[in-house]
Amino acid sequence: FTLADRLPATMKRYKELFAFPHVVTLALAAFPARLAYSMIGLGIFFKAEQETGSVAVAGLAIGLNSLAGSLTAGIRGSLMDKWGQKWPLRIFVPCYASLILALNSMHSKESILITAFVLGISAPPINLSVRPLWKDIVPENFLRTAYAFDSSMMSTTSVFGPVVVTSLALSSRPGLALGATSGLMIIGGTALALTSVSRNWVPEKKAKGQQKLWRDRAIQLLMFEGCFIGFGWGVFDVAVPAYATQEGVQQRVAWIFAAFGIATVIGGLLGGLVSKKLAPLSALRNAYVVWFITCIPVAFTYPDWTMALVGTFIGLMGGAVQVFYFEVLEAVRPKGSQTASLGWIWSVEGSFMAVGAATGGWISEHYSPQIGLALLPTMLFCGLIILTVGKKRLEAANDVPTEEEDLQAIKDISNEVK
Repeated sequence: FTLADRLPATMKRYKELFAFPHVVTLALAAFPARLAYSMIGLGIFFKAEQETGSVAVAGLAIGLNSLAGSLTAGIRGSLMDKWGQKWPLRIFVPCYASLILALNSMHSKESILITAFVLGISAPPINLSVRPLWKDIVPENFLRTAYAFDSSMMSTTSVFGPVVVTSLALSSRPGLALGATSGLMIIGGTALALTSVSRNWVPEKKAKGQQKLWRDRAIQLLMFEGCFIGFGWGVFDVAVPAYATQEGVQQRVAWIFAAFGIATVIGGLLGGLVSKKLAPLSALRNAYVVWFITCIPVAFTYPDWTMALVGTFIGLMGGAVQVFYFEVLEAVRPKGSQTASLGWIWSVEGSFMAVGAATGGWISEHYSPQIGLALLPTMLFCGLIILTVGKKRLEAANDVPTEEEDLQAIKDISNEVK
């Protein structure tokens, strides 16, 4: 079947998803805050560079912000698993938006760096809040499609956010960049906190005598895999602009990453259409193999149409992998860790991404950015080996729900949303 033949089925599947109560509301409520997150990195960069005249200081400010956010993501997730979403969102959102405005008014290098770090610590758990809500508003047989839609919404903001913040930062009124970011976070964070599904979300109770999250063998495996994936993406994110800069074609970086981002959106949506008869772990491993294969040619590309083309295929498969990954995590995580499980994995992955970014810059400057590009497929191969060798730890994700279980889930959802 061609893509055109599958299009009607694709539209029908997502039309059915949107028919469930709260689905569209949840997506629209979180969108402004997610857009703000996609803008904050470059917003900090341009603010620091314009005030200090130093690209190095600007890069350090982004690094401090990202590292602080990554290291504390697990803590924020644990807070929500204990107290619910209402108060964490109502505290973090206004604090974060206020700190952005404070950063916008600062001029010294020291104050900008300190505020950027504190800003990372206070980052509202928007994505961590949204992910567990899908399980409450859609039945089991639509969960894969819901995760695909959610992943695509996140990827969409990563395409448009940098364009918006760059345009504002380079305008005649550069202060609008961080000002708009703060406003979007207030709008989106408040809207999400006020949705009934978020207000009424009740954290799962942990089983009596349950071990600590980081002692769970499945979570340990996913954290270990995250070390390599985070490092690889950190190097890649720096190697691409470094390569283009060395070749004097910096203007191509935007459309290379745009091609990657758009493909990730499409890949995520297509991943949501994979039959539920394929277990999450099998789907993840199969997609992971293809993802690794599509990444191999990136080491031999040049910052032109070749890199954009390979990046498109990487994005397509990466978008699908993200969907299946969420399903696997949902199946294997310990009870009572709906947000903390992903939060702590992101803490590990994000920390190694920061290390990768620093390593990528050093390799690009002292050796060659092509070596940095080659590290991405290398790290993906390591991740694939980890998932293959440790697949027994993820056995819970090999279950496929029966038709009876799907029908019962639909009934449960219908009763809950009335």
